[in-house]
Amino acid sequence: MKIKLLHTADWHLGKRLDNFSRIEEQREVLNEICEIADQHQVDAVLIAGDLFDAFNPPIEAEDLFYKTLRRLTRNGQRPVLAIAGNHDSPERIDAPDPLARACGILLIGLPNTVVKPFEDKETFAITQSVEGFVELTFNHIPFPIRIIHTPYANEVRLKKALHVADKTIALNEVLQNSWETLAQAYCDTQGVNLLISHLYMMKKGGEELEEPDGEKPLKIGNADLIYSDSIPKQIQYTALGHLHRAHQIGEVERPVVYAGSPLCYSFSEAGQEKYVMLVEIEPNTTATYQKIPLTKGRPLTRKRFSSVDEAVEWLQENPDHLVELTLVSDTFLKADDIKRIHQAHDGIITLIPVVNLAHQSNQNQRKQVNLEQDIQGLFADYFKQKNNGQEPNAEIMDLFNEIIN
Repeated sequence: MKIKLLHTADWHLGKRLDNFSRIEEQREVLNEICEIADQHQVDAVLIAGDLFDAFNPPIEAEDLFYKTLRRLTRNGQRPVLAIAGNHDSPERIDAPDPLARACGILLIGLPNTVVKPFEDKETFAITQSVEGFVELTFNHIPFPIRIIHTPYANEVRLKKALHVADKTIALNEVLQNSWETLAQAYCDTQGVNLLISHLYMMKKGGEELEEPDGEKPLKIGNADLIYSDSIPKQIQYTALGHLHRAHQIGEVERPVVYAGSPLCYSFSEAGQEKYVMLVEIEPNTTATYQKIPLTKGRPLTRKRFSSVDEAVEWLQENPDHLVELTLVSDTFLKADDIKRIHQAHDGIITLIPVVNLAHQSNQNQRKQVNLEQDIQGLFADYFKQKNNGQEPNAEIMDLFNEIIN
């Protein structure tokens, strides 16, 4: 008999794209995740950190978070375990624990959090719990699930939480020792053994992946690198959060998986497919998982045009996209053109004008400035010097005159 798990991460509730709110897209995609959990009748849900985008999230983000968790638990019938990421306040995540546990929600904010056992649920119970570890049993499943959990903490807080006095020990070694101790004590072949964490992990000797734009970086040089071979051999599946692209690292026989974010949160993620992971696993066997595509949310697109008319036409044909728009022209954009562009589309996040001055290369040489001319002439010469010989247009000169007057 196999148990089914749903692995997701990096919800970043409350996140904005510049000043553009994503809360309605987040509401839609979390509803999709709830429907996937019910459709596949998963036994438990794992959320691997960055639940919110800020330590003090907006009220609408918190409201969406707790309503979604309540749906995922099926009113307390299915356990949901969520850990803090580097965007979350660990104390805020831990704070609602008594009420959350009553609903079947296990919130873990700190690396040394001890989840209090309970046995009052009809379908599952917490039967063992120590710092960094929890064991779940289910009425309909003949074996337990053991979960080693390590929420995000910086190196100093992590070593303090794990009672490491020697400040010279590398973070990779600290985590390896902690995980190995827990695995030896609690993870035998009679149950399913999992690890959930929020950190930057890679395969030793493998490709170093870029952290997403706008993401608070976890990898600073090589000091904070965690390698997948640090994971104890008893662990059958590792659920990771932090990197926003869904991918697997480590050995095929023991999947170490980033679920990725449910939405594209920066233009560096433009075009990425987003997923949740459906994991099937039983004791003493290789875990299998499949990527379940997520379809909600507005796609992020980078577009480049050399004509305002072409840009407006494309924008009108693709109203659902969020756009980083680059316009290349021989002169600076006029106010009327900028107005046309924004009237054509409500999802322009960034407009980048690029002036093509190749045809004016013969004018690029700096000339002696005539200091005897009036202020308008001095400004025009200054403007040409700063912009490779490009003359200021009438709108810029009108604006300059308005300022000096």
